[in-house]
Amino acid sequence: MSFHITPLTDPAHGAHSRRLAWLASDADSSPVGTAFLRLFDGGQAHLAELTLHVHPVERREGVGSRLLEVAVAAARDDSRRCVTAQAEAGSPGDRFLAARGFRKVLTLRFARLPLADLDTTALAAVIERPHPGYRLASWPGTVPDDLAQTFADSRRAMDDMPMEDTDHGITAWDVDRVRAAAKAVEQRGDQLHTVVAVDTSDGSIAGFTELVVPGSGKGDAVHYGTAVLPEHRGHGLGRWMKAESIRRAHEHHPDLGGLLTDTADSNTHMRNISDSLGYLPTHTTLQYQLDL
Repeated sequence: MSFHITPLTDPAHGAHSRRLAWLASDADSSPVGTAFLRLFDGGQAHLAELTLHVHPVERREGVGSRLLEVAVAAARDDSRRCVTAQAEAGSPGDRFLAARGFRKVLTLRFARLPLADLDTTALAAVIERPHPGYRLASWPGTVPDDLAQTFADSRRAMDDMPMEDTDHGITAWDVDRVRAAAKAVEQRGDQLHTVVAVDTSDGSIAGFTELVVPGSGKGDAVHYGTAVLPEHRGHGLGRWMKAESIRRAHEHHPDLGGLLTDTADSNTHMRNISDSLGYLPTHTTLQYQLDL
């Protein structure tokens, strides 16, 4: 098969990353595959994240391998230490990455909570259980000004999340970054909803959970992250916040079908929280890493 690779200008540049893109076309200039390489900054300036797709009927013709070569070369030229990519377990992508020098570094378990079957009574019991010294707060979209700094500070709760063998690095958060992240969700037409646990002794945020709802309010919403600061763990705040996030989604978005979550296989604590709230396993995705 004859094909050529064309670099593309990708407008999807974030405040703290940029993205390179390539299109593979056949002799008739018909698209047969794409590759996108996300280049991060700050504490992840060593990392590049690859997304690669080849049309099913064009596979096993060298298109994916050539796109991979181009993307890896670009990562090396940008002085990246590693390239990561994800594929569903047992899929062609899984086999492709394993055969080309990538090593498996993380297993992600995906689960879904069907809202049509939600046990609202059991959920209310979780939410109404007293948590002395803490209260819940929430907001849609961008964090309110009076909570912006403490919310940015609370993001370090994600620094020690189980990432198995992934060379993930540390994401540094400040007020500008949390606002930019919320703005990015808004600009693509989706709705961000955040629930936090507040330490009543000083008004600081002890933990948070985020949910992104499709702009239409239909289909499935996606959990973006749930975390509690180390000094506040052991009080059941993660389950409490997630239960409140579920309640709010169910009440404010009645056309939603379900809520999706993914958790590292080694993060048994968070997987147990999801299991206890009724999330059902859907599939497993593997993260691969190529050390450069």
